[in-house]
Amino acid sequence: MVHFDLFVAFFRSGMLGYGGGPSSIPLVYKEVVETFKWMDDEEFADVLALGNALPGPINTKMAGYIGYRVAGKIGMLNAILSSILPTIILMIILLTSLSAFKDQPWVAGMSRGVVPVVAMMMITLTWDFFSKSKDSLGWGYSIVLTVVSFILLIMLDLHPAILIFVLLLAAVLKRDKKSSAQKGGN
Repeated sequence: MVHFDLFVAFFRSGMLGYGGGPSSIPLVYKEVVETFKWMDDEEFADVLALGNALPGPINTKMAGYIGYRVAGKIGMLNAILSSILPTIILMIILLTSLSAFKDQPWVAGMSRGVVPVVAMMMITLTWDFFSKSKDSLGWGYSIVLTVVSFILLIMLDLHPAILIFVLLLAAVLKRDKKSSAQKGGN
């Protein structure tokens, strides 16, 4: 049954994630954290951060990792295939159909109409992560990290992978330092 659930979860997120990775992330979150409860918010955020730091499509990377974690190698293949299958099907159907209507105003309007919906989905997911960060980091630290990240990413045009790598490295070093201090105190 877990293989069927993996297939359904990543097929749905792949099928409904119009617009690529950013639009599929909230859908993967809904399936993985809320529907099937394979991960909690913190684990999902870690997988998302790691996936964003690696090259390639985010949905496929997340599907591979989550599929492997839930059901091993077969689960990984199942999740990856189910996440790319909708894209393959839709590309064949839509590109052949839309090429016949590419000059129609409704096609351009449909493409422009998706952008605000995807933006709202990303804002909702961001707010959800930010509001939950108060439990692990506290509001002050979360606000400082948000402002510094905004400055580095938007104003200084730093690549997101560099910021994610630095933050992951800082978290690992902080955790190692904390565990060393605990071992030394015992």
